[in-house]
Amino acid sequence: MKSATPTNGHMPQRTAPEREFAMQFTSTPRGARLARRLVSHRLNEWGHPYTTPTNETLTLIAAELTANAVRHGHVPGRDFHLQLTLTASTFRIEVTDTRAEKRPSSTPPTLAPDAESGRGLLLVATLADEWGVTPRPAAPGKTVWAELLVPSPDPMTPRQAESAPASRIQVQADHETHVRADVAGGQYRQP
Repeated sequence: MKSATPTNGHMPQRTAPEREFAMQFTSTPRGARLARRLVSHRLNEWGHPYTTPTNETLTLIAAELTANAVRHGHVPGRDFHLQLTLTASTFRIEVTDTRAEKRPSSTPPTLAPDAESGRGLLLVATLADEWGVTPRPAAPGKTVWAELLVPSPDPMTPRQAESAPASRIQVQADHETHVRADVAGGQYRQP
């Protein structure tokens, strides 16, 4: 894992966001799907088009965190909250649910190769620069967060960028329901 929740359970002070998107969603698969789409749409509006690695990576992280909130953090009648912020150097996604007793492990579990689920936090740990879990302030629940460093401006021309080698992460979304990631270096591969 690249980051763990500090022992006191609190995150260090963050810089003020340049841009911010926050919304509550129903704790259903439809709510998770809508959250993922709105993250991608908001990133596009913020200058990170749909097909860029930044948009695809953050959308995949949002998909995994919201799916976990629906599957493992669901409390009947309670929604989950998503917040996406952009500072000068970092994108941060936070997904808050109201289930306090089901906190994810600070290290993703080791899974059998034929396991059909359980890879969500492994993907988040692989794709994010930092991630962790914090208790929800002043209410029951938890916030699972992930951060991705803002890529520095690329001095390459668009034509050079097209012929450049593939980035370290190739993310591909297959319609609305199936998401795959192929991370170079063999840390995570799923057909």
